[in-house]
Amino acid sequence: MNINTACIAVMTAVMLNACGPKPGSPTQAPQADAPPPAEAAGVASRDFGDYIVHFNAISTDQLTPEVAKAYNIVRSRNRALLNVSIVKKMEGTTGQPVPGAVAALVANDTGQVKDSNIREIREGDAIYYIADFAVSNAETLVFTVDVTPINETSRFSVRFTRTFYDE
Repeated sequence: MNINTACIAVMTAVMLNACGPKPGSPTQAPQADAPPPAEAAGVASRDFGDYIVHFNAISTDQLTPEVAKAYNIVRSRNRALLNVSIVKKMEGTTGQPVPGAVAALVANDTGQVKDSNIREIREGDAIYYIADFAVSNAETLVFTVDVTPINETSRFSVRFTRTFYDE
């Protein structure tokens, strides 16, 4: 590479860098329709100020036979269960479970959408939302969950992935 080519490469890099955000300035906000970034592996809740949204997805063979029977869920390595709950923060307590509107888009990494009808479960003071659906061995699912607590207008979104194995 000759000196002219090196100078052009350096100047191009400097000019491109100058086009980016200034140090300390906010970066461009994501589009309103863009899905939230995926939660880190192992994360099972997200804080939204006054509320915490808990979420998880497991293979239904991990359920006890009694629990599966009580909620009409087929226990199988080839079925998964999405579980979501909304907790309103209350000072001096672990929080108060609250009802709300919960919707989920469940798709594999190739974009195939899973049928995931969410239903509300109430057990004493606990309120949670579940959906079960078929999975294949080594299938990675992307969960995009939208939650709106009752009497609120704000929608909270979480996105996470899980891989299911039937071994």
